[in-house]
Amino acid sequence: MARSLALSHLVRADDRTWFGVWGLYQLRSAFQPIFTFANGRLTPYAFEGLIRPTRDGEQLSPPAFFSTFTALERYHVETLTRNLHLLNAAQCLNENCSLFVNFDPGVFVEPSLADSALRDMRLVLHEAQIDPQRIVCEVTENQVASDETFVGLVKALREHGFRIAVDDYGADDSDMSRIQELSPDIVKFDGFWISRLMETSAGIALLKAMVGEFESRGISTLFEGLEEPWQVEVSETCGVSMVQGYALGRPQTVPANFESFEISDGPALREILEDDVASEVVAESGGRRRVFGRRVRRQR
Repeated sequence: MARSLALSHLVRADDRTWFGVWGLYQLRSAFQPIFTFANGRLTPYAFEGLIRPTRDGEQLSPPAFFSTFTALERYHVETLTRNLHLLNAAQCLNENCSLFVNFDPGVFVEPSLADSALRDMRLVLHEAQIDPQRIVCEVTENQVASDETFVGLVKALREHGFRIAVDDYGADDSDMSRIQELSPDIVKFDGFWISRLMETSAGIALLKAMVGEFESRGISTLFEGLEEPWQVEVSETCGVSMVQGYALGRPQTVPANFESFEISDGPALREILEDDVASEVVAESGGRRRVFGRRVRRQR
């Protein structure tokens, strides 16, 4: 595999998973499950790749980590983290699951940067033997460097065979006309925004109407940031395609056991709703596992 600047910072561990090194920071992948509703059950559909940076053994929040870099450094580090997730997905996740990876449009200030990042990504996909159709590229419309570069980035992603998800819809000044212009495969609703709407019947009605509008256009919908079991129930009544959040599964850092998220048919929705707290990730030898329908204390 040819080594670009970002790829040269990838290291394979003894357990065959990958980590990244950037200066004094060590970077590891975490994956959070995304579920679909099917006949009253929640079925694992995909995982979102999330970065877990540490420095001198101390974990940092991703926002604090990325805030330490210039725009150009952030471009290289984000390229590194995406490819890190791809390599670890090939090693740790079921090949039938899709993978969501993040693109910050603000770092692509010129077309050549997108070309370079996507060239690296295709090299890694080939090395890992991952079909590009498994990859969902999340872009946030509120972080664009310019409309022209944003539209160009989305076009380039689609030309490489990737699916597109618009992230954080509903936050700040989300634009329905922009959604129509981009015609994404998936719209992810901002978790804080939908949690507020779910508190009132009028808000729930609005969510139902918006989900119905997107679905009628052939655009799948995803509610993220669900932290309470009742929010999962409301999500199903809204007709949303996919759900994600701590009420369903917390991110797990590799190396970990992800097979427990891939059980046949997934948990019944009634099991999620039986308790005040529906699930937790608990430590086990050889990795972690999900526990459904038990009253356990949640810790972030």
